[in-house]
Amino acid sequence: MTQTQEPARSRTFTWSDPATNAAQVGRRSGLEMLRAMIAGELAGPPVMNLIDMGRMEADEGRVTIELVPQEFHYNPLGTVHGGVISTLLDTAAACAVHTTLPAGVGYTSLDLNVKFLRPVTVDSGTLRCEGTVLQRGRRTALAEARLTSADNRLVAHATSTCLILPLP
Repeated sequence: MTQTQEPARSRTFTWSDPATNAAQVGRRSGLEMLRAMIAGELAGPPVMNLIDMGRMEADEGRVTIELVPQEFHYNPLGTVHGGVISTLLDTAAACAVHTTLPAGVGYTSLDLNVKFLRPVTVDSGTLRCEGTVLQRGRRTALAEARLTSADNRLVAHATSTCLILPLP
């Protein structure tokens, strides 16, 4: 698609080789990996740079991520695209599950059920997305994520089921 609006807007971003982090999977617990990313010891995954996710916090069973909505997140209606919101919710919920896993154990998302409750724009201010593990068994985990605007209004909610599996 060609953009013809004036003045033209531009965005550039960089990322680190994701193979570096992939080599650490299985060697550290999930919480250790996330904390290494937060501390800058390991680079964040490229998707964080792609959509410009901000500060992250991680504790056992809980992850919080922030994002400042920008124009480049917008859909044709002038609000933040549901895919960006879903990515935040999926990241927070799945990473919350990751914090509960020991070294040698991985996970993958089985589903993500999202409810969009109100529109998000640049005027929404910094978004805060908190993921929490609701139940973790041997083979699956259930997590939720809540996305709130700067004025602490709930803008979206999700539940996610993750499959827990041994890593090779």
